Amino acid sequence: MRLANNALLLFLALAVTGGAIGFAQQAAEKSAVATPPAVGATETRNRPVFGRTDPAKFKDAPKAHGGAGTFRYMELLSGDVFKTNILFVHRGVIPPHVGIGEHIHRNMEEMFFVFDGRAQFTVNGHTAELPGRSMVLCSAGSSHGIYNDTDQDVQWMNVGVGMVKGKYDNIDYGDDLSKAVVESPAPFLWGNLDRILLNPVSGAHGGAGTLLFRRIWSKPAFKTPWYFVDHCLLPPGTSIGYHQHNSIEEIYYIVEGSGLSTVNGLTFAVKAGDAIPCTVTDSHGIFNNSKENLEVMVVCAQYPQATDTDRNWGDDLSKRQITKETPIMK
Repeated sequence: MRLANNALLLFLALAVTGGAIGFAQQAAEKSAVATPPAVGATETRNRPVFGRTDPAKFKDAPKAHGGAGTFRYMELLSGDVFKTNILFVHRGVIPPHVGIGEHIHRNMEEMFFVFDGRAQFTVNGHTAELPGRSMVLCSAGSSHGIYNDTDQDVQWMNVGVGMVKGKYDNIDYGDDLSKAVVESPAPFLWGNLDRILLNPVSGAHGGAGTLLFRRIWSKPAFKTPWYFVDHCLLPPGTSIGYHQHNSIEEIYYIVEGSGLSTVNGLTFAVKAGDAIPCTVTDSHGIFNNSKENLEVMVVCAQYPQATDTDRNWGDDLSKRQITKETPIMK
């Protein structure tokens, strides 16, 4: 069994992403936004929520979609948090020789992530073994599953987005994928949180300093209103500035490190495994107040047929302190 080669990884990453151009253009074009009106006029002040990965909350899922063994997971964020078609964010662990069986969704798509080790991903009957920090898009109408053939636990996450809000569907194929034939290189598109591919962007949404950025997946890759998946690395003292979107929703998932997230005027500490939903019109941003790099993955969905407009609030968040009021933990 061989890992897909790095050359293919680089080729597919560049083919899917389109590079950092979009975010860099946003940073430049949005930097001259007019002074915002008084707080409360258009800046959202609703109390935000966030999800925190907690293995004590993981529940058993035996033979998930006809898969081998029992994997464990929790619902990190539920669909009722969002106004767009985001259905869920799940976070869990796949034990050795356990998996999620092959299945298909006709009216939604999901993306499987693994953060360490390696795992066997299957898409449309083709299986490849991919390294940790990899992700695979399971498009609507594509059969898919995952299997851990190693002797170590694999940290796993998935995100689901529907063609219609709140509509989930599924058909199981009855294959636990434990005997799947592994192909190399991978015969399907996949991405990786590869820091080598990141590009510098200064003043992101009016933020402090220069962070590193790459758009791993962009809108043309999706069949649902999924919009993009970004990879950001914030060195100490840098930030994504305080801003607002009017037709998209983002999830900031903390891959590594810690920092301060500000949503709707509340500032709170976040760490690896946290998922911060930034729903439509929420004002939000994130600052690295630590001495280590802060690694963030941003998952975004859009209202169907909508055109995004954003507003930068002119605050790099570097002077924010943790507020007494806290967000609601899901």
